[in-house]
Amino acid sequence: MTHAITVRKIPFDFSNDISPHWHPKQREWGHMINGASLTMPYLEPFLNRTLREALGKLSDSTLHQDVEGFIRQEAQHYANHRRYNEMLKANGYAVLADIEATFAADYAALEKRSLEWRLAYSAGFETMTMGITDWLVNERSSLFYGANPAVTSLVLWHMVEETEHKAVAYDVYETLCGRYWLRIAGLVWGSLHVGFMSRRAYRAMLQQDGVWNTVKGRLGIWIMVGRFFKNAGGAMLRALRPGYHPNQIADPPWVDQWRLAYAAMHSDKLPLLDTSQRDIPPRFGIGGANEWSLRKECHLR
Repeated sequence: MTHAITVRKIPFDFSNDISPHWHPKQREWGHMINGASLTMPYLEPFLNRTLREALGKLSDSTLHQDVEGFIRQEAQHYANHRRYNEMLKANGYAVLADIEATFAADYAALEKRSLEWRLAYSAGFETMTMGITDWLVNERSSLFYGANPAVTSLVLWHMVEETEHKAVAYDVYETLCGRYWLRIAGLVWGSLHVGFMSRRAYRAMLQQDGVWNTVKGRLGIWIMVGRFFKNAGGAMLRALRPGYHPNQIADPPWVDQWRLAYAAMHSDKLPLLDTSQRDIPPRFGIGGANEWSLRKECHLR
């Protein structure tokens, strides 16, 4: 099932009283999410620039519109992640600024590659993201129960919107390029590149915490890395089929439930998800600190 690409302009509130250790019982996992967040203001603008360059070569008006929706959604994602990342640096992890400089250099180098290669990278990364979405949503109880609701809501909102544009980069690549082996190379390179960038960041944070070289810390990381590869690897293996298309993969039911709950809101506030309930239901409570102001929402298609 495909969905309209909805641009939700949600100004998440990441005040400095949010601890970088936003998941008290799972510090390693929390820093892995922090590391992934740090990549977003470099990865997602790269994806946007790549697809924007492709726009002028597309004759299909529907695909053209989908690309515009992709770009606008991703712009909302990296804007919110950038604000979150600034909070991380302000709350004791100034070392992340040096790591961000390496991310900027990485993507400056990738910008020099051909459009075909950059589209293959973009389609590959988006394919891997589908596996991550399934994992984070389907196992949300073990991953986010008891965690800070602001960070949890940011991550799961991001995952919901990834399902809405999951086929766009793939469709652009197939329309303009279509070489099977280059698509597979982009899948592997794009996925591993972002994974290793994230590792640079969470390793630095865990080193600063003094737990990177402890048995408990290293074990916690390897358990989560194994779960990551189990889920991302499944998505990547499915994509190896010559007749593969992202829309063949069903979204988790919770994703549709989140959309329905969001669409049913009759308030100018967007509340937080309730992480005090083990199943983290796809509904929003009303009241007090568990609210964010909601700017004008824009719909495409």
